[in-house]
Amino acid sequence: MSTKISFQNVNKTFSLAGQTSFTALKGLSLDIEDGEFITVVGPSGCGKSTAMNIAAGLTVPSSGQVLVDNVAVKGPGPERGVIFQQYALFPWLTVRENVEFGLKIAGLAKGERHKIAEHFIALVGLSDFADSLPKTLSGGMKQRCAIARAYAVNPKILLMDEPFGALDALTRVQLQDQLLATWSKERRTVMFITHDVDEAVYLASRVVVMAARPGRLHRIIPVDLPYPRTEEMRLSPEFSTLRNEVWRSVYHPAAA
Repeated sequence: MSTKISFQNVNKTFSLAGQTSFTALKGLSLDIEDGEFITVVGPSGCGKSTAMNIAAGLTVPSSGQVLVDNVAVKGPGPERGVIFQQYALFPWLTVRENVEFGLKIAGLAKGERHKIAEHFIALVGLSDFADSLPKTLSGGMKQRCAIARAYAVNPKILLMDEPFGALDALTRVQLQDQLLATWSKERRTVMFITHDVDEAVYLASRVVVMAARPGRLHRIIPVDLPYPRTEEMRLSPEFSTLRNEVWRSVYHPAAA
């Protein structure tokens, strides 16, 4: 496999009031392979979101660099789709129109936009709601629409910052399975930020554990569980062992 995203000694310091500063990331070096699904976990203030924002081109590192396909990230780009916890849908547009939005900006003809949008709306299970406005959708459906919109512009990378964090437990589990089903068909490279240890283990081929103050890489834990992941797998001894290992690494890093 080839490296898709490469963090190379990335540091990020923010200036605070009173001329003090805060180091959000220190010396982060990490390679993510093409088509890999990694999750990033860690305590509050460990720099998870900062790292993702730098990869997305939304934040500039203080030093070091992030490469995508061996090219330094200088800003946002169409090869990187970003999905946040907030759905960020246009409330006056239907599901179909939201999914078509990026395609319209890219100048695709109406018929081609419609064809692509229909494909990804079906992929996330929203075909029956294609003409619905966001206000009529549940939280989980809104997030599925956001995922479809991100996929529609054909990004090679999905950067996801706690996209299921505001959802109830059942909807969260359902969307985890939906995301993995979509990923298995499309095989985009995914960097998924979460504070939920079970979610991190269930989704990923590797779990990246960050440590705080300053934010830095603590451990990388391989998840040697086959895809597709299943409900039975969540209840298996192997899953429990991995979950406990990640939990100890996040909350008791000195003992892990």
